[in-house]
Amino acid sequence: MRQKLLFLICLALFFCTSVFAQTHTSVHLQSQVYHILENAALRGLIAPLSGVRPYTQFVIVRAINEILNSENARRGLSAREREILRLYLDHFSPRQRGLDWQRGLHRSEAAFGSRDIPLSFNLGVNMDMEGSAGFYRFSNSSERHFGYEVWLGLHIGGDLGRNVSWFTSVYGGMTKAPRRHLGWYNTFYEGFMDYGPYQNRLIPIYSDVLSYLPFTYRKRWDGSIHPFTNLASFDSWPNTVSGGRALLSEVSASLLDNKLFFRMGRISHEWGSTPVGSSLALNKMSRPFLAMQGEFWPVPWFGVSTMTGVLEFFNTRGEKISGMTFQNAYSITMLQFRFRNYLFLDLGEAVVWPRRFELGYMFPLTSSIVYKHNVGDFDNLSAHVNIRAQYPGLGSIWFSLFWDEAFWVREWNQLDRTMIAWQTGIILPLPVLSFSSLRFSYTRINPFTYSHVRNFTPWHGGNIPMEQAYVNNGVSLGHYLPPNSDEFLASFRTMPSQNVVLHLQYQLIRRGADFGSSAVTGSNLQSELTPWGRDGSNPITRRFFLRDGAYQWMHIMRANATWNLPNLPVSLFGEVGVNFSYFTNIDAPANITGQPHSFQRINTSEYPQSTGIVARLGVRVFPRR
Repeated sequence: MRQKLLFLICLALFFCTSVFAQTHTSVHLQSQVYHILENAALRGLIAPLSGVRPYTQFVIVRAINEILNSENARRGLSAREREILRLYLDHFSPRQRGLDWQRGLHRSEAAFGSRDIPLSFNLGVNMDMEGSAGFYRFSNSSERHFGYEVWLGLHIGGDLGRNVSWFTSVYGGMTKAPRRHLGWYNTFYEGFMDYGPYQNRLIPIYSDVLSYLPFTYRKRWDGSIHPFTNLASFDSWPNTVSGGRALLSEVSASLLDNKLFFRMGRISHEWGSTPVGSSLALNKMSRPFLAMQGEFWPVPWFGVSTMTGVLEFFNTRGEKISGMTFQNAYSITMLQFRFRNYLFLDLGEAVVWPRRFELGYMFPLTSSIVYKHNVGDFDNLSAHVNIRAQYPGLGSIWFSLFWDEAFWVREWNQLDRTMIAWQTGIILPLPVLSFSSLRFSYTRINPFTYSHVRNFTPWHGGNIPMEQAYVNNGVSLGHYLPPNSDEFLASFRTMPSQNVVLHLQYQLIRRGADFGSSAVTGSNLQSELTPWGRDGSNPITRRFFLRDGAYQWMHIMRANATWNLPNLPVSLFGEVGVNFSYFTNIDAPANITGQPHSFQRINTSEYPQSTGIVARLGVRVFPRR
């Protein structure tokens, strides 16, 4: 009878439908604890952590304990920082059985067998509510836009012994995220002659969410959205108040004192030994997808990580039609090298491949780039490199390169086929304030980076062009900037008190226009590079940043803060910012001449100047710190 009961419990745990962290399950990437650990590593208070995120609760608890007990911490931590660390240690440490009002869950525990194998089961809830508003001033008009987010979550999870944990989170909510239709964009270019799989499309272009600052909105729903005016419909965007749902889940196992780690689940990811949120290869701003992941650290200075998952389509033309051309898998492998706390090196490769039973891309000991030549050129492959050097207590400097495709000829830097993204920056800890840092970085995304021409694939009938861009659910897997853009960023982050997080930031973002009469080719994730004259013989395949069409310049200043109310399971957060935007244009038709042209600032009805003031205010009940 006992064996039958144990079998039923295990079966239920694996197949029940949080993201509330258990012992070996992930801590969500929006948590402030990642910046705390990053700051501690900059100051030499902790040994280097893996560049593969999210971390598990076990890893975070162990890291915080290491900081508190290290010799350097005794001299380098302030009393306030110790209080902050103990607060997060208490939050992520496993709880005793019973009701926990501070975290909004109930925990049950049991032990089975002669070895007293521990089993636990958690049931929790949380709620997020926020309102946002954008006020815009143009030359002759003004606009107001309002957005809403109300989400309720039910979390179920637990531990299966000492090495396996699991969770499932189910969310339902109401949302409104207003956008403006800007115009239309040719995925190749206007006048392109269709041939075989190379078929030009005219796609609609929309603005960023107008009640948020640019590139900060991250949609929370999965699949389709359902307008309250017609809940039976399956829309792709909540321009009106709509209902949606989301599902996140995970089963994770840690072995050999966490030197060997396995995970299967649908969660968000960030890969790279660079500051949180800066990855060019797999960024936390991307949408979650179901994947199998493994990580192995045989020695402290070397680790290998691999993951294969299934990407999800963006429902723009109905589920069946949209899904017909988007049936992609995604694999990524990364080697991590460490020299103490001074030098970090990541070497990785990734591939988006139309789904079939292709073991070579799943096997981490085979190079996907080399293997592609054994199975035919049907897939989109890339390589990435991260190099970071730091001196503990002084700061860190890094350089990242994402190499989608490049054609090495004399004028390679002028060719659209040079699809690379790169980033360099420096981050400095500030010893006076609690867990504070300054960051300065520059990011450049070349035209067509993360995009790919659609291909005919034999295993899908050979007559349906398959999407193969680095895109999941309509959002880039890589950096949040679109192709053909750059960014200057200055950021200050601090924790002035135990329960307050403050973030100040300035960005200058310049991006090629993907709408209007001066749209620049390669400025959209759905862009497709013409197959003719890629060596530069076709003038349209040459690029000259800022000098080959219309570009939008955005000066963005923002301040946001989070306040976790003491002794209450409530968190308040808010943000206010200003976005001053204008366009420049050249004195010739875009993309045509193959030569750079001088540009000047413009203000037209097609490319207007605007000033936007954006504000957000929200509350979280039973927040996940």
